[in-house]
Amino acid sequence: MIQRVLFICSQNRLRSPTAEQIFAADPRVETASAGLNNDADNPVTPELLDWADIIFVMERTHRNKLSAKFRPSIKGKRIICLDIPDDYAFMDPDLIHLLEAKVPRHFR
Repeated sequence: MIQRVLFICSQNRLRSPTAEQIFAADPRVETASAGLNNDADNPVTPELLDWADIIFVMERTHRNKLSAKFRPSIKGKRIICLDIPDDYAFMDPDLIHLLEAKVPRHFR
């Protein structure tokens, strides 16, 4: 069974779109990404949270914002904090390395 994986950061411009892109080719998952800020390129919505089987957030602050803004939508969801700070450019090789080290072990 394919898992639906949602990657969340602040703006949906650097970290989460990088994660979405590098795991899009993984046959075990279907990927999407979104941002928690009001001006995010693709803002988090209750529908997107409902769609996801696993939610990856880049920082603890994202988990806290998610709980504050979308508590009913994340009830019972698996939320994993990757502890990746906002220090990377889109598709930065160091960011890709971190994501590849931290994310796949959570896939079925």
